[in-house]
Amino acid sequence: MGPERISPTAHYTGQCWLRNGLSHPALGTPQGQVLYDGLRPFNAVAARIGAPTLEGMLLARHRHIDRVLDEAIAAGRVCQVVEIAAGLSPRGWDFASRHGDALSYIEADLPGMARHKEQLLERARLLGRNHRVVPIDALADDGPSSLAHLASTLDPAQGLAIVTEGLINYFPTYAVRGMWRRFAGVLKRFPHGLYLSDLHVAGENRGIGVHVFGAVLSTFVRGRVHLHFDSVDEARGALESAGFDRATLESPAPQRPASGRRADARGARLVRIVEARCDRGA
Repeated sequence: MGPERISPTAHYTGQCWLRNGLSHPALGTPQGQVLYDGLRPFNAVAARIGAPTLEGMLLARHRHIDRVLDEAIAAGRVCQVVEIAAGLSPRGWDFASRHGDALSYIEADLPGMARHKEQLLERARLLGRNHRVVPIDALADDGPSSLAHLASTLDPAQGLAIVTEGLINYFPTYAVRGMWRRFAGVLKRFPHGLYLSDLHVAGENRGIGVHVFGAVLSTFVRGRVHLHFDSVDEARGALESAGFDRATLESPAPQRPASGRRADARGARLVRIVEARCDRGA
């Protein structure tokens, strides 16, 4: 898989993290730079008129997930992380570098993307013994490419976190419910299980500004963006029905972009961060 076959969202988000000091230059791409620069006028106009921006939403969700994951690692509840659909995310490099041997970090993606990500990291000498990249199919119940198989290679005595950032809203509801069922089933094998994801809730994504934002986003990702649940309570119920012991959906704090623009509160309000847990004895 060459860079030209990577999705536009992977290129753009990779560049967004890089421009905001969250990533390593090895994970930036020329395509990402073109897309980021091309969307800058849209983000700037949206910011001026008080509409949500793509960059504002991305920064808010990424930093919130980082914070919650850092807290779980610091508390000793999580020593292993599997990030599914990792794309060009810098999180694996960042967390593996900062936490060292206290953490095992696995980036997982479809075979072509996983192979490309591994090559980028190897070329820049960013892979260590606590950081690897593997192919995975998040829709597989079993088999060598399934999450269940990958989980069987992990330490069953250590807590596990599963992260999906920028994945869920591109799948229909039945597929999301299936993924959540698989994730909960895997996390229940470990003493502490944490699932982190972003999720857009239909009831919080209404209005003309949001409609325009959604239309731009759907065009950008070359497909439909699904809003599966009308409310936070409905989404929480679906997570608990999938097998999680408890779940919350938090609103991330707005984040100021490196461009110096003010923090985008409306962009942050478009997304919720799922924190779903499976703890033995809970």
